[in-house]
Amino acid sequence: MKDLTQRSLTGIIYVLVMIAGITIHPIGFMLVFGVFLYLTQMEFYNLVETAGMSPRKTIGTSLGVLCFLVCFGMVNQILPAKSYLIFIPAMIFILLMEALRDKPGILQNSAITLTGFIYVAIPFSLLIFIVHPGYPLYPVFDSKTMLGVLFIIWTFDSMAYLIGSRFGKHKIHTKISPNKSWEGFIAGTLSALILGVMNALVFRSPSMINWLVIAALTAVFGTLGDLFESIIKRRLKVKDSGNFLPGHGGLLDRFDSLLFVIPVIYVWLSISGNL
Repeated sequence: MKDLTQRSLTGIIYVLVMIAGITIHPIGFMLVFGVFLYLTQMEFYNLVETAGMSPRKTIGTSLGVLCFLVCFGMVNQILPAKSYLIFIPAMIFILLMEALRDKPGILQNSAITLTGFIYVAIPFSLLIFIVHPGYPLYPVFDSKTMLGVLFIIWTFDSMAYLIGSRFGKHKIHTKISPNKSWEGFIAGTLSALILGVMNALVFRSPSMINWLVIAALTAVFGTLGDLFESIIKRRLKVKDSGNFLPGHGGLLDRFDSLLFVIPVIYVWLSISGNL
């Protein structure tokens, strides 16, 4: 009972912080998700260290936070529109610093450092453009679409777990994630599509078709993101990515779906003319 109470309280606080960070003010968004980015990327580096790898944690997380802040500066017209180009020489700098280390595994450690940046920092940074859909013409803070995506993810996860744990017989991949079933995935997808319709009615923008596509993409790529992290943890023989959220594991465990969903949603919103 104590564990259930702790898990429920942690979950409520986590959801409230996420919603507050996305909806209240752009500065609050920057602070909340900037901290989440740093902690999640550091968690990833700590996780791979258990396998004997040696990522450049300080450089990797600094680069990640800098990318987030640069994108925030761009949409708020504090920095020039092409400021992101600084990350091309920055990545070269990572490779150079790794080559100068007196440790084996230059290519492996460089790859892991850059993986943490690509896997965690870039999706978090793309969030900034999703909540500023008019950039660069009229970059007004508008979090409705991202809030709707979060609601879809949480609904999908909840229904997939409830139906999958009770009726799931056909496993998606027994070796990677034995608890995930096709029954749970179908139930989660249907609930995501229903919520997509509700988002279209409540938020009015983007269109109903766009919300249905967003819901479908969220269901598919959210599941892939979850499976991807499960592969990492299974190969490293760990249960959770960390213990930052009591009863829920680490932040990477909570963001695994979102890290795959954000880039795909960003691409869809861009090509459909909603960004």
